[in-house]
Amino acid sequence: MTTRGRRSDDACRQTGLAGLNTAQLVWGMLFGAIGVGFMLYGRKQRAIVPLVCGLALVVFPYFVASTWALVLIGAVLVAIPWFVRL
Repeated sequence: MTTRGRRSDDACRQTGLAGLNTAQLVWGMLFGAIGVGFMLYGRKQRAIVPLVCGLALVVFPYFVASTWALVLIGAVLVAIPWFVRL
């Protein structure tokens, strides 16, 4: 490994990006975008379920390390407003 490659690895470790892969970034962005839409809809319609699910969709990718868990939790949070009507 060259010195240049070592520096970029060290920079990734310092910023916390060492364990992040492309799939997690793409899924996180997708669920975040859906979450923003749910939050806007929930605020405009004064519906608590889409608002809370939207907030959860925006925040949860920061705390989930596994890609499979990210997709599973995101799919559940996206489906909740269709099944829970308050």
